[in-house]
Amino acid sequence: MEIEGVVTDIIYQNEVNSYLIAEFEMEDETTTIVGYLPFIHSGDTLKLIGKYVEHKDYGRQFKVDTFEKLMPKTIEALEIYLANGAIKGVGPVTAKKIVSTFGEQTIHILKYEPEKLVKISGISKEKSTEISRSFIENWEVWQIVGFLEKFGISIESAKKVYDLLGINAIESIEANPYILIDIVRGVDFKQIDKIAIDLGMEPNNSKRIKSAIKYALIRITYNGHTCTLKENLIEFVQQLTGASDEDIEDNIINLKVENEIVLEKREDKKEWIYLCQFYKAEQVIAENIIRLQNSKNTKKISNIEVKLKKVEEKTNITLSEKQKEAVELINENNVTIITGGPGTGKTTIIKTIIEIYKEKKSKVVLCAPTGRAAKRMSETTGEEASTLHRLLEIGKIDEESLYKKDNEYQGAPIDADIIIVDEVSMVDTVLMSYLIKCIYYGTKLILVGDSDQLSSVGPGAVLKDLIKSKRIPTIHLDKIFRQAAQSKIIVNAHRVNNGEGFISKEEENENSKQDFFFIKKVSQDEMLKEVLSLCNGRLKKFGNYDFFQNIQVLTPTKKGALGTKELNKKLQEILNPHDVEKKEKNSLGVIFRQGDRVMQVKNNYDIFWERWKQERESEEVSYENGNGVFNGEMGRVTKINELEKTLTIKFDDDKICSYEFSELDQLEHSYSITIHKAQGSEFDVVIMVVPAVAPMLLTRNLLYTGLTRAKKLLIIVSNPNIIEYMIRNIDSKKRNTGLEYKMTYY
Repeated sequence: MEIEGVVTDIIYQNEVNSYLIAEFEMEDETTTIVGYLPFIHSGDTLKLIGKYVEHKDYGRQFKVDTFEKLMPKTIEALEIYLANGAIKGVGPVTAKKIVSTFGEQTIHILKYEPEKLVKISGISKEKSTEISRSFIENWEVWQIVGFLEKFGISIESAKKVYDLLGINAIESIEANPYILIDIVRGVDFKQIDKIAIDLGMEPNNSKRIKSAIKYALIRITYNGHTCTLKENLIEFVQQLTGASDEDIEDNIINLKVENEIVLEKREDKKEWIYLCQFYKAEQVIAENIIRLQNSKNTKKISNIEVKLKKVEEKTNITLSEKQKEAVELINENNVTIITGGPGTGKTTIIKTIIEIYKEKKSKVVLCAPTGRAAKRMSETTGEEASTLHRLLEIGKIDEESLYKKDNEYQGAPIDADIIIVDEVSMVDTVLMSYLIKCIYYGTKLILVGDSDQLSSVGPGAVLKDLIKSKRIPTIHLDKIFRQAAQSKIIVNAHRVNNGEGFISKEEENENSKQDFFFIKKVSQDEMLKEVLSLCNGRLKKFGNYDFFQNIQVLTPTKKGALGTKELNKKLQEILNPHDVEKKEKNSLGVIFRQGDRVMQVKNNYDIFWERWKQERESEEVSYENGNGVFNGEMGRVTKINELEKTLTIKFDDDKICSYEFSELDQLEHSYSITIHKAQGSEFDVVIMVVPAVAPMLLTRNLLYTGLTRAKKLLIIVSNPNIIEYMIRNIDSKKRNTGLEYKMTYY
């Protein structure tokens, strides 16, 4: 049955799954409603579809199956709705003033004549526009949310659809439901296809088959591939749509003519198919990196041996023969790759190159793919390093736009004599194509990374492909230096990479640091108890380690009792529990609290930040600001302002940002993060818990990457059988790419 009314009081709201129990006031009675109702506030007017049920303890309740938000129908309901926090710039006091001033005309004023709001004290012309925009956007999004629910599209994605298609979104989608595949990442083709067929779409319609082809090519990029074999694509699309091979072939040709896709026939006669932008990205990398390598070596230093000796004397560092070879290789070439595991001397080579070129008054630019990796580069070299995004001054590039054929990046050339990029294994195909476009011919490019670590999150295997092509001079560092060899973290990382188990007590040397512990537990409950105990003060005695200053929990997965979601809830409970003195904000079922450790989980190119920095050798405080916080950056919640509807974070690099409450879907708690998210970062203490999860996650390079995140102490909590399985499991999922192939013929 269907009922309408107003939510007058929320009794319970589950922070994880949005399960709600609330008092619901109808025209002639009040009842209790129960069900999954995300984004509902006290004061919302709803139409509910469901049925009455009898609860053994709580009596008669209305169990909700689906719901729709309605415009408030009375002045009282409208005031409650405006005051509930959904409209930016409007709190209870302002809501009362607006409704008492405009009465039944309130909605009309908010939508069509917002300039009249300036009659109310405290509302400026700018604020009136902002209130109107927030009111309209809030409402339009809800109409689209209801419509998109049947497509299986999340509430968060509905706003993106609204932003791109505007107020005619519903009409546009009804005319061609397949446009959602181009707009929303992760949509299910089958759901969209079913509705399109129900709306009268012919099974062999070219819009349908083209969309299925593009959907398949987008899907492969989620697994890191940039291309797929034509025969595999045809088979997948045939299974997805039931279309004939002939129809699929015809639409592949049509998409090729429209420059949506590219077919690449390689020397083995096999045909590989790409979305156009990923083919172009590989082409840009191959063409430009070879041209850069072949251009005149204008930055070559004569008498490099003499300069090297001077630097060794100045820094009191003696380079190994392999490290000297690396320096000479960099001098002789415009592009060089330095690869190797932890403790093999990559950082020493970087520092030496910086010293040599600083002496020559050359401009050296240091960069890395993530904020944390750039910060670590700065700490190890003593020089400023920036993220690639900041270096390239990348404006707002929505991740969805990567799948559009007209996506083009035109960056300004980088002013540098030498560019050193660290953690290159994390750089995906698109980002590398942006970087290589911005490098002057004659600039030296040094790519540094560990090719045995996890591949980039985005599509491609850039570092591996460049090394395998053998077109770029490469130094493989494999010797562990004596000081590093005393660290059991480093020794065990190399052993794992070589397919061996952890070092035994008997194999340790007398100078071994006690920086590695393997706590063997079988059940998940036992593992959880260990993790919580280690985080909650147990390591204070061992090394005076404080969780918020030094410790990071890593896990392979987001799901399950030992995945990030559940671990973050448990760790928040013990490390930053509810306190009346601390403000908190419930967003999408997640409670953010002052003091919480959080991570940015998507690129935000627009968000404004400020930074106050005390200079090392004086008491002067410098100020800088800019725009952009990127996926993987971490910090702590310092302030929650209910009046302004903002949450403030101080990031680990001292950037301070304010987020509107509507932007909190960009944040996750980071008491625990996945090993993938930790790549490129280092932490004083890593507690790595490895439960039994999907075998595809339990790989050798995942374990190796986790091991190499710890600087001072690593504690692994796991079942020995799981660790043995990971060491044996070298299936790191080869990625289908064409960069190595393209490098061979440019």
